Amino acid sequence: MCRPMPRLLAVIVAAAISLCAFAQDKVVRSVMDMGRTDNRTMHHADYLSNMIGGRIVGSASLSEAENWVKEQFESWGLEVLVQEAGKVPVGFDRGPWKGRMLSEDGMVLHFGTPAYTAGTHGCQKGHVLIEPHSRRELERMKGALKGAWVLLDAESNGMAIDRTAKAEENRAKVIEANEEIDRKNRDIMYWNWAHRDSAAREMLPYEKVTAPFYKEMVEAGVLGFIRSAKVPLQIMYDRAGCFDLTMETLPKACDICLDEAQFKVVKEKALRKDIFELEFDIRNHFVHGPVPYHNVIGIMRGTKYPKEYVLAGGHLDSYDNGTGAVDDGNGVSVTMEAARLLAASGAKPKRTLMFCIWTAEEFGLLGSKHFVESGVVKLESISNYFNRDGGPLMATSVNVPEAMYDDFVKVCKPVENYNPEVPFTVEKRQGPPGPRPQQPGGSDHAYFAMNGVPTVSLRETDPEGKNFDYREIWHTERDIFNKLIPEYMEHSAVMTAVVMYGLGNLDHLLSREGLYSD
Repeated sequence: MCRPMPRLLAVIVAAAISLCAFAQDKVVRSVMDMGRTDNRTMHHADYLSNMIGGRIVGSASLSEAENWVKEQFESWGLEVLVQEAGKVPVGFDRGPWKGRMLSEDGMVLHFGTPAYTAGTHGCQKGHVLIEPHSRRELERMKGALKGAWVLLDAESNGMAIDRTAKAEENRAKVIEANEEIDRKNRDIMYWNWAHRDSAAREMLPYEKVTAPFYKEMVEAGVLGFIRSAKVPLQIMYDRAGCFDLTMETLPKACDICLDEAQFKVVKEKALRKDIFELEFDIRNHFVHGPVPYHNVIGIMRGTKYPKEYVLAGGHLDSYDNGTGAVDDGNGVSVTMEAARLLAASGAKPKRTLMFCIWTAEEFGLLGSKHFVESGVVKLESISNYFNRDGGPLMATSVNVPEAMYDDFVKVCKPVENYNPEVPFTVEKRQGPPGPRPQQPGGSDHAYFAMNGVPTVSLRETDPEGKNFDYREIWHTERDIFNKLIPEYMEHSAVMTAVVMYGLGNLDHLLSREGLYSD
C-alpha cells in the first residue's frame, strides 16, 4: 500500500485548513452584509413589545411569547430546547385600567397596580379616607370603611402590599408599639390643653409599617388602598405572595400606586373633608393554575466539538405596566437576530452555539438558575456566556482577562471596523481579578459566574449621545418600544453573532486563568 509523501500530505492539510478558513470568512462576511442590508432585530422587538406586550410570569402573554420564539428558531433551522423552569400556582393576566376623580376639579388619574393584585368588580366609585394609625382611630372610622378608597401613609416601591402571615406579625408588633405612643400622645395633648400659656410639647410620631390595619380594613369592606408613587411609575408584582397564592386566597382589595402629584391633591381634599369620590375600572384577571414558565433555547450544533458550548442570552419575561421592550425585549431581540444571521449565513461552527431566551428573570433569575442546575450541559464545557440585559446600547468593546486576550483579538478582528466611526476594541483587564461571586444578583449571568463559568459580556455604550436613561424605564411604565435605539441594537446583533461564531471555531475553550482570584 502506497503512502502519500510527507510534502504532499502537508499540502493537503494546508489546503483543507485554507478551505475551512475561507468558509468561516464567508460566513462572517455574510453576517456583516445582512447586518447592514437585512437586519431584523427591530422586527423581533416590535413583535415582542407591540404585538404581545408585557410578559409577566404566569400570563398568557408570556406563554404566547415562548411559543413565538420557539417557532422563529425552528423556522431558521435551529434545534430547540424548551425547558420548563417552574410553575406559578395561579396565573395572572392584565386588562385595561382607568380611573378619575369625581369633583368640580376632577381629573383623569395616572396610576398602576402591581401584578397579582386585585382588580375592581366593574367600574367602582367610592369616598376617600386616610388610614388609621391606632386602634382608637380605627374604632372611630370603622363604620365608614365599607366602600372607601383608603390613602396609605407609605410610598410605593413598586411591589404589592405584603399580605403574608409574616407581614401580619410585623403589623401586630407595630400596632402594639403605636398603642403606647397613642397613650403618651393623649397625655401630651391634655398637658398642652392644661398649659395653654406654655410652649406646646410635640406629639410623638407613630412607628411606620405599610397599612398596619390592612386585614381589619379589608374585612370592613374597603374597595382598595392607594399609595403615593414617583413618576415614572414603577410597577412590579406581589413578590411576597404570588408563589403561595390559590384561587381561594386571592386578594380582595385593590392595590393602587398613584402619581405622587395627584396623590397629594387627593390627600389634601380628604384632609379638608371635601365632598368628592374616586372611580376606578381595573381589569386584573386571575387564572386557574398551575401555569408553567419555560426557557426557550435555540441550538446550532457544533461539527467538531458538539459537547462544548458558547452561549448568549436575554430574558423573555417582563413587567406588564409597560411592554417589556427594553427590559429585556432588547436582549432577546439582539440574541434572536444573532441566531438568525448565523443560520441564514450557513454557519457550521466547530462547537455548539446556544441562543438562550430565559424565563422568570424578574422573579429571581429562576430560568437561568434552573438551566445551570439542571445539568443539560457540563459547566466546565462552556467557553463563555454573553448576557444582554440593560439599555438598548451599542456593543463597542470587550474587556477580558490577559489569558483570553489573544483569542478575543483574533475573534473580533473581522468586526474591528464594521462601523468605522465606532471601532470595536478588545481591551485587557487591568488590576487583579476579584473573587468568584457567592450570591446571585444582577441578571442571568449570575448563576453561571457563581459556578466559575466565564461571563464576559460585550461592553455597551452610547457613542452618539442618544441620552438614554436606564433608570427612567427600569421596571416602569416607560419600558416601551419607542425607548429602543434601532441602530445600536442592530449593530450589537452583528457583533454578538460574529464573536460567538469566532469563539465557536477556536481549537480550544477560552482559558479561565485569571478569571477569578479563587
